[in-house]
Amino acid sequence: MKTSFPVEKFGNIETPFYYYDVELLKETLNVALQEASKYNGFNIHYAVKANFNPSILQIICDAGIGADCVSGGEVKAALNAGIPASKIVFAGVGKTDKEIAESLDAGIFCFNVESLPEIYAIEELASERSVTASVAIRVNPNVAAHTHANITTGLAENKFGINYEQLDEVIDVVESCKHLSLIGLHFHIGSQILDMNDFVTLCNRINELQDMLQEQRNMLLPHINVGGGLGVRYDVPDECPIPDFANYFATYAKHLNLREGQQLHFELGRSLVAQCGTLFSRVTYVKSGTRKKFVIVDAGMNDLLRPALYDAHHCIENVSANVGEEIYDVVGPICESSDVFDKDIKLPITQRGDIIAMRTAGAYGEAMSFGYNCRELPKAVLSTDL
Repeated sequence: MKTSFPVEKFGNIETPFYYYDVELLKETLNVALQEASKYNGFNIHYAVKANFNPSILQIICDAGIGADCVSGGEVKAALNAGIPASKIVFAGVGKTDKEIAESLDAGIFCFNVESLPEIYAIEELASERSVTASVAIRVNPNVAAHTHANITTGLAENKFGINYEQLDEVIDVVESCKHLSLIGLHFHIGSQILDMNDFVTLCNRINELQDMLQEQRNMLLPHINVGGGLGVRYDVPDECPIPDFANYFATYAKHLNLREGQQLHFELGRSLVAQCGTLFSRVTYVKSGTRKKFVIVDAGMNDLLRPALYDAHHCIENVSANVGEEIYDVVGPICESSDVFDKDIKLPITQRGDIIAMRTAGAYGEAMSFGYNCRELPKAVLSTDL
């Protein structure tokens, strides 16, 4: 069933703009929380990088979900939205001294550490403040997720995390630091994963690692963080508006051997916010070439970067027309050949002024927008604003 957008209420809203369905967002958050609550010790942190619109963050905060941050700015955004510092984890390979210091001062829950130099930096800054920083070591489990190469992060040799073989050395270093407390292990194998077998493989690798730590070090860490990665259906957003959280959490409950009292942490981003967001634009021109027809819209790759960056495909709809059918390339106005949203797609016969919807844009849409060609950033409109 095709989603009905309140186009008649858009009035004089200047395009392009992001539209967020608040009801769908709240329902998605509620389903995720309900499914996670079926299992003892399951905790959700929202991956702020997916969408840090203040109104979206406020809704997520009100739902009681924590935050997964990858920059000092994201930590501030989470705190400003009201998310407690005790629910904030801070990951990322290049944390600056300023970002670490401000996060220590805020008293965040945990740093997910990704290298020995970072560990030494946190130790030094924590020592200066006479505080103890809680850290979890991000381990690369060498799991190849079935997703795009640019969003696969769990292989052995990767800029993220610490290689499996280096873990012993890193644990020794952390335990030698007087102002660090090792509380857990962190994993993240990639994004937009729809094959649950990838998560089963991760669970098996974590089980092996936990067994090894217990046998060789008599070590039992209280927190395991498995990152996020659950994908969404970009091709059929109306058929699958809410991801399969039940199967996702049940996969971990069945295959991950948590020890008594251990807490399991998830860092979900895309799966929580992607489907509630749509980028709306207007058709500026319809151009006929020798063999192709181009729908030129007023949104560009600066407004929605994913197609140019990942060759990603969003469901594109003409919400103004429903007569006939033509094959078009949908392109933007940016002076780059990569400013293409999709090629050879079927749309109703499209004319100048028609409104085009690019679906499933609530994650990595507005958050990745930028001002190339001196273009203004797209505005954001919530369904509750209309």
